[in-house]
Amino acid sequence: QVQLVESGGGLVQPGGSLRLSCVASGFTLDYYAIGWFRQAPGKEREGVSCINSSGDSIYYADSVAGRFTISRDNAKNTAYLQMNSLKVEDTAVYYCATRRSRSCRSSTQAYANWGQGTQVTVSS
Repeated sequence: QVQLVESGGGLVQPGGSLRLSCVASGFTLDYYAIGWFRQAPGKEREGVSCINSSGDSIYYADSVAGRFTISRDNAKNTAYLQMNSLKVEDTAVYYCATRRSRSCRSSTQAYANWGQGTQVTVSS
């Protein structure tokens, strides 16, 4: 059974940090690119970051560049999104997704496997 499970979301004040985790089961992440997406209420799901299968090519949306860091630990079959200097506008449900390809893409349509999402709320 192919499954992705996100965790690490929660309530944080502006300027705070969270680290999201995405644990894969039923398959190995070694051969998959992985992306992080988010969806705020009333908005379309948008790409936040992605990393290719080998970890040497990374994309960040302009809105998060310099604040978020994507990483992966294939030995743990886990991907991460470190979120620093969080802003209110970062509030959203965050999803991880994978595609069986070396390269990552920012489009939701490129990904076949999705986690259930984890809520990130940034509020004072």
